[in-house]
Formats: sequence, structure tokens, C-alpha cells
Amino acid sequence: MKLASWNVNGLRAAVNKGFGEYFEALDADLFCVQETKLQEGQLSLDHGERYTQYWNYAKQKGYSGTAVFTKRKPLSVRYGIEEDAEEEGRILTLEFEGFYLVNVYTPNARRDLSRLEMRMTWEDRFRRYLTELDAVKPVVVCGDLNVAHEEIDLKNPKPNRGNAGFTDEERAKMSELLEAGFIDTFRHLYPDRADVYSWWSYMPGVRARNVGWRIDYFLASARLAPFVREASIDCAVMGSDHCPVLLELDDAVWDGI
Repeated sequence: MKLASWNVNGLRAAVNKGFGEYFEALDADLFCVQETKLQEGQLSLDHGERYTQYWNYAKQKGYSGTAVFTKRKPLSVRYGIEEDAEEEGRILTLEFEGFYLVNVYTPNARRDLSRLEMRMTWEDRFRRYLTELDAVKPVVVCGDLNVAHEEIDLKNPKPNRGNAGFTDEERAKMSELLEAGFIDTFRHLYPDRADVYSWWSYMPGVRARNVGWRIDYFLASARLAPFVREASIDCAVMGSDHCPVLLELDDAVWDGI
């Protein structure tokens, strides 16, 4: 089973930068997208009968939003944590026979940290939601989590400590989530691999010099660890300030372990 996740930072722009070609070549079973920045009817993506599409649009135009393209139709789909309480289109949950897939675009604390308090509350709600799902069946979480968890996850940790995405508070919430029964699939397989990132600033030369952050993840319920075949980051793929992250699971996960 092949899964992909990509913060495209505007899907209409990404379509003009090779999104469709990459999507077709990858041929993933599940392809999750964050920061679509779309409203319903603004973009039509036709992948024939191979994929069913699910979209969670933000109420604010040109902002946030998530989508999932799946070859296998889910048993159920949930938009947000609470049906009427999530207006930014940040969470899509697809239930399959053997697991839940949660596609998420975590709120940014902002450069001045004006949204850090909101972020902390959001993190607690999200963790409770995932643990509730995990009590029913295993969970796979993917998306832009807007945090570099450890120093190895960004190029320049010391000068960035305390900045949005690398505050002690955000990193602690990520630790709490993992301690609640989840694994970071990339670090599970490659605990010491450095200089592998998923986001780079648009400042000139930054990406060419690989001055990046790893803030896009595939997390999974700890009991899925034996079924993780590969976790990777497609750093060479352009089209956004983020690149895709990939996960391969044993096919047995579809129907339950």
C-alpha cells in the first residue's frame, strides 16, 4: 500500500507546476493534499474511475484546505474533529476496514507567535481525537504538522529555537502525541538520518543549499510499526515550498492486523 502526502501551497498553482504528472507517475493508493487554498468548483481534477476525491474547504477564500484521493472507497468520511467546529478545512478522516487515515494541516503559530496559545489548545484536541480513534482501530496520520520535532529535523536548530515551528511548546506537544501511542514512521526507520527536509523558505538559494525543515510527517499507531515497509521524503520534487512525503505499508493493513 502506497501513501503520499503533500502540502502544495495552492493546488491551482501546483497543477501548473507538474502536480498532475507527479500524481500519475506515483500511482499511490492514497494521496493526501494540504493547503489546497480552494473553494468548491474552483478546480476540477479528473483521474477517471481510479480515484474517489474528498475535499474539506476552508470558509475563508484562498486559505488552508485539505483533500484526499483514494483508490479504495472508505467506509465513512469525517470533516474536522467536530462537524460544525472546524472552519479552516484542516482535517479529513477516512475510515477503512483496517485503519483510519487522518489528513491534517496543523495551524501555524505565526512568526510573532500570536497563534501559539490557540495552537496549544488545538494540539490537545487533536491528540484526544487521535487517541479516541486509535482505541477503535489503528490510525495513520499524515500532513503538514508545522513543527520540527528534534534538532536533527532542521538545518539550523540553535538560531531557530523559539521561532514558530521550533518552540519548546510545539515540540513538547509533538512528544506528547508520540508518547500517546504513535510513531514517526520516518524516524522509526531512520533515527539518525540528517539533512533530509520537507520544507524550505522561498528566500533565494535556500532550497539549493538544502537549508530546510522536516515538518511534514506520516505518523502511525505504534502497533503498525511491524507493517511499515518504507518511509521517505521526495526532496527533488518541486512545485511547492514543501515536497511530498511517502509511506509504504503492508497490504494487510487495509483489512486489519
